[in-house]
Amino acid sequence: MTIGLASRAAVSTCALCAAGLLALAPAAATAGTVADPAPSPGSGARAAPESGAEAGVAPDALLYRSGTQVRPRAGAPEVPELSARSWLVADADSGEVLAAHDAHRRLPPASTLKTLFALTVLPVLPADVRHTVSEEELAGIGPGSSRVGVAEDLTYRISDLWNGVFLSSGNDAVHVLAALNGGWEATTQRMQDKAHALGAHDTQVESPDGYDAPGQVSSAFDLAVFGRAGLRSPDF
Repeated sequence: MTIGLASRAAVSTCALCAAGLLALAPAAATAGTVADPAPSPGSGARAAPESGAEAGVAPDALLYRSGTQVRPRAGAPEVPELSARSWLVADADSGEVLAAHDAHRRLPPASTLKTLFALTVLPVLPADVRHTVSEEELAGIGPGSSRVGVAEDLTYRISDLWNGVFLSSGNDAVHVLAALNGGWEATTQRMQDKAHALGAHDTQVESPDGYDAPGQVSSAFDLAVFGRAGLRSPDF
């Protein structure tokens, strides 16, 4: 299985099954945590200072270089021209990276950040619990936000609110779930901690629903980390 993650732009990807693997070895921030995507065998990546050190990658590692990075084998097709400013194609099972373009470039993630929100909050809210939404829980939703239609004084199962997040990118559903998770600021901090625990060090969380906020960024690399972690969870 191949997953392709692009930051801040839609992108179509080809299955680069004939591509060579790129060196990649992010170090987890928490002891005992395995960071993803995984290194290819024998990549020889080493710890280094600065931003690369956070991910345990040498500063000259391919995924920290600008431009498109790929090691095609003989006969492999050329990488197509894509409009995304940053993208990465990785194997969803092994985490090995097949190709990437400015993989660690930090850009506004928009609603792709909801993958990290789900990784953080899904495990702590029982799916069958019913909750009646209050006016306060729907306050502060940014103008132009995508909504699923959650309404105050109506009762929803937690699982239905998650359907609103996953199927319609509903910022209103995120606001309610974040309130149940301890509030907006607490959820923001827990998402930040989760990103670091996964080895996703390009991500700065300011708004759990992904709505643009000053300083909020992620990268194609980190989105691939979140996506692969999510695919391991049946609930996700």
